[in-house]
Amino acid sequence: MSKNLTKRTEDYSKWYNELVVKADLAENSAVRGCMVIKPYGFAIWEKMQNELDRMFKATGHQNAYFPLFVPKSLFEAEEKNAEGFAKECAVVTHYRLQNDPDNEGKLRVDPEAKLEEELVVRPTSEAIIWNTYKGWIQSYRDLPILINQWANVVRWEMRTRLFLRTAEFLWQEGHTAHATEAEAIAETEQMNKVYAKFAENFMAMPVIKGVKTESERFAGAIDTHCIEALMQDGKALQAGTSHFLGQNFAKAFDVKFTNKEGKQDYVWATSWGVSTRLMGALIMTHSDDKGLVLPPNLAPNQVVIVPIFKNDEQFTAIKKVVITLKLALESKNISVKFDDRDTYRPGAKFAQHELQGVPLRIAIGPKDLENGTVELARRDTLTKEIVSIEGIEDKISELLKTIQEELFNKAKRFRDEHITEVDTFEEFKAQLETKTGFISAHWDGTADTENKLKELTKATIRCIPYDSKIEEGKCIYTGNPSKQRVLFAKAY
Repeated sequence: MSKNLTKRTEDYSKWYNELVVKADLAENSAVRGCMVIKPYGFAIWEKMQNELDRMFKATGHQNAYFPLFVPKSLFEAEEKNAEGFAKECAVVTHYRLQNDPDNEGKLRVDPEAKLEEELVVRPTSEAIIWNTYKGWIQSYRDLPILINQWANVVRWEMRTRLFLRTAEFLWQEGHTAHATEAEAIAETEQMNKVYAKFAENFMAMPVIKGVKTESERFAGAIDTHCIEALMQDGKALQAGTSHFLGQNFAKAFDVKFTNKEGKQDYVWATSWGVSTRLMGALIMTHSDDKGLVLPPNLAPNQVVIVPIFKNDEQFTAIKKVVITLKLALESKNISVKFDDRDTYRPGAKFAQHELQGVPLRIAIGPKDLENGTVELARRDTLTKEIVSIEGIEDKISELLKTIQEELFNKAKRFRDEHITEVDTFEEFKAQLETKTGFISAHWDGTADTENKLKELTKATIRCIPYDSKIEEGKCIYTGNPSKQRVLFAKAY
C-alpha cells in the first residue's frame, strides 16, 4: 500500500482516517463501530496509561475493577444518568445460544435462556460502583474512598471514527466518595488539573480548563469541569472531564454515613475520566502530511537507529558501535529501537519511522564509522545534521527535551492565534465560516439561546474558562445582559 497521505488541506477527515490506518495505530473490526488497536497504537496508549496511573496514585487514588454488566434496575436508579445514556446502551437479554433445527449449522438465541433481569453493558460505571459503595461505607472513618478503574465501556454510537468515537472504547474512570461537599468539589477540581498537566506535559497539547454549561454537563452531575483542546482544523476536542456529582448518586443508592457529630448524612461524590479519544487528540494536534509527529514523552521509540551497509562485514562493524550507542542512550532513560531488519532498504525504513512519528532517527554507515559521526534527523522539523558520536547521548537527551517543548509551544501559538473575541452575531458567523477555532463571546446564560446558536451554526459552548473575567456585556444573539464571555467552537 502506498504510504502517501491525503493532504490535510484537501480533506482533513480523510487525512486523519488514512493516518490512523497507515501508521499501524488501529483499524476497523468486524463489529460495526468497534476498532482493533494495533501494537504500535497500543504502545502509545500504554505510555499514556502509565503516566496517568502514576499521577493518580500520587494524588492518593487506588485501582480497582468493577463488573462490565449493570442490572437494569441499578442503571435506572439515578434518573438523569439513566436518561442521559439510554439511547447509547447495549442490553443483554439472553445468556445462551442453541442449534437452530431449521437451519443446520446456525445458532439462535435459546428462548428459554432469558435473563430474569436485563443487563446493561456499562456505558459508565456510577450505578454499579455506588451500589457497591453502599456496603463499604457506614462511618466518616470509611471516607474518603478514592478509586480508579481502567476498563472498556460501550456506547452504541451511530457515527463512529477510529479513536475519536467508537462503540466500544478504553478509558479510566475515577469514582470517589467524600464526607463533605467542599472535599468533593476540591477533588473534582484537582483531577481536572491533573488532566491538564498530563495533556500539556506529556501530550504537548495546550488546553483550556473550564466548566461546562448546564446542558453540556455529564448526566447526573451538579457541575462538570473539563479540558478543551483545539485541533489543527480549527475544531475543538473535549479531552477530559471531571464531575462533581453532589449527593445525587448517594441518594439514588441510599449511601449514608455517620458523620463526626454522630448524625446520618448522604455521601458526596465525584467521577472523572479520559479515554482512547486522547489518541485522536494527539494525532490531530501535531501530525503533518508525512504522518505522525509524536512528542518524545509519549513516543514508544524516542530514537530509531538505522544501519546502512552493503555486506555482512560492514553490518557487523556497524552493529558493534550501535550496541554501545544504544546502551549509552538507554542509560539516559531514552527508549531506542535498532532497526536491523534485512528485509527492508534504509529508504523504506526511513519512510516507515517518519510515518510513525519517531522523534529522532540516527543513520550510521561505513563512512560514519571512519569519521566517528552519525546522521541525526528530527521528525518534527524534518531537519538533518551530521554530529559526532562522541557524547551524543547528552546531545540527544537535551534535543528530546527541546522537541517536547517546541511541539507544545507551536501548538499553543496555533491555539492562541485561533481564539477570537466577537461582539455580534454577524461576527460570530463570519469567524465560524472563515477562521474557525475558539470564539470568545457573551451569552445570556439561557439554554434556549445556547440551543438556538447550536441549531443555527453547529457551534457549541465548549466551556466557561476558569480565567474568564467578569465583565458586563450583551449576548451576541439576544442582546440580553451577560456578565462574562464563554468559549464557543465547532467540535468533535
